[in-house]
Amino acid sequence: MGVTRLIEPADAPEERREIPLGPERDQPVCAKRIRRADQIGQIAVLAAVFAAPVLICIHKSSVTDPDVWWHLRAGDWILQHHRVPHTDVFSWTNAGKPWPAYSWLFELLIAKLVQQFGVVGLLGYSAGMVLGICVAMSFLVRRLQGDFTYAAVLAFSACFSLERMFTPRPWLFTILFFVLELSILMQARKTGRTRELLWLPLLFWLWSNIHIEFIDGLIVLGIAAAEAALSRRGIGVRTRIQFRWLLAAFIGSGLATLVNPFGWSIYRIVFDYISRAPQSAGLNGVAELHSIPFRSFPDFLVLFFALAAAAALARNRRPQLFELGLLIFASVVSFHAQRDIWLMITVAVAILASSIPGERNASPKLPHGATTVALVAAFLVAWAGFRTLHVTNNSLQERVTAALPERAVDAIRTNGYAGPLYNDYNWGGYLMWALQMPVSIDGRGAFYSDEAIDRSVATWGGQSDWSSDPQLKAAGLVIGPAMAPLTQLLRLDPHFRLVYEDQLAAVFVAHR
Repeated sequence: MGVTRLIEPADAPEERREIPLGPERDQPVCAKRIRRADQIGQIAVLAAVFAAPVLICIHKSSVTDPDVWWHLRAGDWILQHHRVPHTDVFSWTNAGKPWPAYSWLFELLIAKLVQQFGVVGLLGYSAGMVLGICVAMSFLVRRLQGDFTYAAVLAFSACFSLERMFTPRPWLFTILFFVLELSILMQARKTGRTRELLWLPLLFWLWSNIHIEFIDGLIVLGIAAAEAALSRRGIGVRTRIQFRWLLAAFIGSGLATLVNPFGWSIYRIVFDYISRAPQSAGLNGVAELHSIPFRSFPDFLVLFFALAAAAALARNRRPQLFELGLLIFASVVSFHAQRDIWLMITVAVAILASSIPGERNASPKLPHGATTVALVAAFLVAWAGFRTLHVTNNSLQERVTAALPERAVDAIRTNGYAGPLYNDYNWGGYLMWALQMPVSIDGRGAFYSDEAIDRSVATWGGQSDWSSDPQLKAAGLVIGPAMAPLTQLLRLDPHFRLVYEDQLAAVFVAHR
């Protein structure tokens, strides 16, 4: 105990009050210092949660993704012609057929980034989007979980599990928009406040012009509206948001998606995409279309999230219809193709954050502006990562040269070899962009028929009827992997002449 002395106030001699002396007198000051130190520590942890996935993205430097190149070519075409293509102008095998560039806004963005910054622009896009996703994920979790430690672990685990998605694709926008939508819906259901719902139409307008998977967000919004309708009848856990507001948000968001270059036809595109999900045997080699292989720690982390979320929902006596509907929907989509694991991760983390009984007063409340400070710190760490890892256009271009037929393209340009060009599936997008020449096939898997994809794969695999491929017969120029079976066969074919070869690619021209 501290030492005290008695003081008699002048206006009341009979009353006495105690003034603490020694350690007890310093306790408020010490408490403030401890609280401030805790807040600084939390800001540092938050900055690490933001920065660590970004550094992983920078270290990966995934600029050789085959699909990004046809997006780039479409973006260049839009910049050149000042309009969005509605028919195919990038292949000679499907020339003139309807092909809506439904990701036109993303394609315009990355085309401008590459024009301005070179290949670094692609990595800058990925890193910037990953940072935005981490901030949004942390915001979602901290809204649902008051214990800072639990919230930080959940947010970091979720972002770390998304590591395979850190490529320059439009799906990064889909992940970001979905996290923001889920944050808005979970908050509205918890508080009954509807103001944030006004952001949903704007979000869906952007989403529908960037990536076709905006349909996932509309389905989730429909699940929330259905829960509110059933809640009015006493079914499930009661939600505080009224059905009419969610119905209005659903209708408004649906109307906003029609504000795009294709109007209502965007839903016909979605229907065709879903109903004709590629079943081609030739696409079996595309890893992102496979189910989760469970060969790495992030794979098992996704499974853990799914099981933990299911267990959390099972603990409640009354069904949480929204969360249950989310989990079922995420399971169907995410376990079908590993490119959609983001859906399960986001849904499961949101369910866990709202279910774990953390201690809301275990840590001091983050001061106003803490997220901004952590974001700035993470940005500086990311910038330092670019410098420390020596990420430059030259270093990234070396990766492109090692993975894609850049030298073969230079040889074709130098010698003026003409098409029609016959190529394999994986290199089609890059050749479309680098040569500015129509290709025979490229990574737009949903655009080509299953038969066309299977035929291309069979020909490049050197199957017995390879020489009867009509597209190969019509080709004036062939470029493919140096070790592909078809390449070995063409070396002996009198109809083709080898004009260039390196360790990666071989180029043949047809005798006319």
